[in-house]
Amino acid sequence: MSGFDLILIFIFLVTQTWLMRFFLRGRGLRGRIALGLFEAGVAFCYLLSFSDLSASMGLSGSGAEVAGACGLFYLIACVPVAMLLASTERFGRKMDPGRRRMLEIAGTAAIAAPLGFGYIKRTDFHVREVDVPVAQLPEDLDGLRILQISDIHLSPFLSERDLSRAIDAAAGLHPHIAMVTGDLISTRGDPLDACIRQLARLKADAGVFGCMGNHERYAKVERYTQDAAARVGIEFLRHTNRQLRFGNSVVNIAGVDHQSLAGKQIYLRGAERLVQPGAFNILLSHNPDVFPVAARQGYNFMLSGHTHGGQVTVEILDQSINPARFFTPYVYGLYRSGNAAAYVTRGIGTIGIPARIGAPPEISLIRLRKA
Repeated sequence: MSGFDLILIFIFLVTQTWLMRFFLRGRGLRGRIALGLFEAGVAFCYLLSFSDLSASMGLSGSGAEVAGACGLFYLIACVPVAMLLASTERFGRKMDPGRRRMLEIAGTAAIAAPLGFGYIKRTDFHVREVDVPVAQLPEDLDGLRILQISDIHLSPFLSERDLSRAIDAAAGLHPHIAMVTGDLISTRGDPLDACIRQLARLKADAGVFGCMGNHERYAKVERYTQDAAARVGIEFLRHTNRQLRFGNSVVNIAGVDHQSLAGKQIYLRGAERLVQPGAFNILLSHNPDVFPVAARQGYNFMLSGHTHGGQVTVEILDQSINPARFFTPYVYGLYRSGNAAAYVTRGIGTIGIPARIGAPPEISLIRLRKA
C-alpha cells in the first residue's frame, strides 16, 4: 500500500471509531454486535477496492468490484458526515431538536450530492485536442495527429454501450496513429473481449498500437490481451518497438509493460535499447512517473495515463488537490523535460468509486507542431 492509502486508512479508522461511539450510545449487546459486524463487512469491502488485493485473494470479478466501490463510497461519505454530526453535537445543543435533525439531513444530502453528480458525469466523454510544439520536429511530422485512449476500465461501472459512444466520438478524428495506453479492464472477469471488440473499431492511417496497464497485470491477462488484440489488428508493444515512415521521416514507437512505483529504481530498464537514432521516438508507458527517465534515454515524446487526472479533483488556493498527487507529479496534461515532452490523459473510466469530479473523462487528439 502507498503512503496515501495509509493516510486514508487512518482517517477512515478515526472516523468509524467516532461514529461507532456516536451510534452505540444507549444500545444493548445486540446493537453492539450488529454494528461490529457491519463495520467488519465495510472493512472487507474496502479491501476489495484494491484490485491487486482482491485478485490475490481470488475474489476478483464484478461482484468484488461493486462491493469494493460500495465500501469505499461509504467510508468516504462518512468522513464529512462525521464532521457534520460532531459540529452539530457541539454547537447545536441549544437548538430545537427538530431543527437540528433537519440540519443534519440537509447537510448529509449536500455532502452526498457531489458524489452523485460525479457518478452522472463519469460518462460525459469529450474529445480534447492538444497541440504539442516540438523542437527540431521534422517537416514531414508537422501536424501529425495521434489519437490516445486510455484507462477504459470496462466493468460494472462502464458498459460496452458507454465505451461504444466514446469510440464513436473518436471515429471522426482521422488520426495518423492511434494509441491505447493500458487498463482496458479493472479486474479478472471484466469483459475484456468486449473492450477489444470496441477498440477494433478505431481507425488510423498507420495503425493502432498499445501498451499494458497495471490492471492487465493484476488480472493476469497481459498475454491474452496481446494475442486477442493482434487478431483484430491492434499491436500491443511489450518492450518492443515499431518504425513507421511518414515521407522522409521515421516515427519509432516503443511500448513497455506497466512500470510499478515499487520498482522506481529500475524504471524503464532496457528501454534505452528501443530508442532509434535519427527517428522521432515515442514511448508508450501507462505510468507517467517514468518521464524523467524516458527523457534521459532519448525519447522525444511519451504518452501515458494511469492517474485518471486525479479522478476526484478540487481546487484550493489555485492548487489542484487529488489522490494522484501522492504518487507522481505527472497527473494530467502536457509536461516537458529539456527537449522531450509527455502527455498524460485523464482517460475514460474510473477505479475505486464510479465517479469523476473535476476530472472529466477524455479522448485525446494530439497534434505535433514545429516549435
